[in-house]
Amino acid sequence: MKSSGFWKESAGSALATAIRIVSAFITNKFLASVMGPAGFAAVGQLQNLITFGQGTSSLALQNGWVSLTARYKEKEKELGPIWRGGFRLSVYASLATAIFFVLFAFFAPLEALFPGVPKRLLQAAILFAIPGMIALSVTTICQSVMNGLSDYKRWASITIVSSILNCAWVIGMVQTRSLSVLSAVATQSLLSCGFAIWNAKKGGFRYKRFSAKLNANSKVWRGYALMGLVPMVLTPLLYMFVRSFLAKQFGWDAAGLWQGAVRISDFFNVGFSSVLGVVMLPRLSAAVASDEFHRTLRSLLVRVLALAALAVGILFLFREYVVVIALSKTFLPLKELIPMQFLGDFFKAGCWCLGLALVARKETAAFLCVEIGADVLFAGLTVIGASFFGYYSPFVAYAVENVICFGALLILVRRLSWKNL
Repeated sequence: MKSSGFWKESAGSALATAIRIVSAFITNKFLASVMGPAGFAAVGQLQNLITFGQGTSSLALQNGWVSLTARYKEKEKELGPIWRGGFRLSVYASLATAIFFVLFAFFAPLEALFPGVPKRLLQAAILFAIPGMIALSVTTICQSVMNGLSDYKRWASITIVSSILNCAWVIGMVQTRSLSVLSAVATQSLLSCGFAIWNAKKGGFRYKRFSAKLNANSKVWRGYALMGLVPMVLTPLLYMFVRSFLAKQFGWDAAGLWQGAVRISDFFNVGFSSVLGVVMLPRLSAAVASDEFHRTLRSLLVRVLALAALAVGILFLFREYVVVIALSKTFLPLKELIPMQFLGDFFKAGCWCLGLALVARKETAAFLCVEIGADVLFAGLTVIGASFFGYYSPFVAYAVENVICFGALLILVRRLSWKNL
């Protein structure tokens, strides 16, 4: 991969990614200021629940939509059945997820997961989350297809407008008291979904292209479903467990501080994940030779780690200002805890790069082993480390998890088979 190509395409997605980060920053700053550490932890619980729902309702096929669309975009007769198969799977999964959320709202031990939140208010937020998470899944699919078709302008417009609308929705609903904070968070994707559908339709992602007289090809989606679904379901569930564990051991303020660190890491990671998704996944998915694949991957990994080191260094030097600006002064104790989180973020950037290489090659078993192992390792180290590090344990666990994960991915990528497609 030529250096100029990387920087040109990275710069092309930089504006959309920057606006996405700024919008998320404003939203989380607003929520942190309104709710405080304990309330912010409750918001984090709901956000993880919505992430779980988005994963199950879409079967977490976002990378599949990018990869398969990029691979078959010049083969209309094959692309139509593939799109139809992905669409049918998402519809069935959305119905099953909606039923689960209804049952969860009325039968789950909500008081243990969201202490201090009125039950009726929480039930309403969970029910509102059903259309919200489906809208979020549809928006993400539209973005992914535009990425796979190399229509970066439409990908960028969906990303930008969706981010701004989501931010405006949360702040507007809360400020006007039209919805509670939790319900506003649950429904923030409704407006942006309509725009995403309209824009993607103009870009060629039309229902008629994969609806009529086509036999759905669902087999090609299985590997992508597993690779996407496991982390999108397992990670938020384990994060909810860790948050509840910290709250039980050290109080909800301690859980809220860790939630603040997670949100700062999200700002950091979303830039790398967005750029890599746009620049890397379509290229690696379309690679037809092993030499080309590994050459592109090595070039990208060096650049990603260099950028990550620079970003982490800046964040570390100005961490006190980062905490106050991103969250609020009530989160200032976080400045002594967050350096270890930044170390984990550096290696996380490399993990994103290497993990997408496994996705592009459909190395399902290898990808799942690393993802499951990393998540379980993080939760286990947090629990074990609580006796030694107190509420500093999740920060240490996050760094150790990503160092080990990066090493494991390096080994797996070097041993990639070229006969699995």
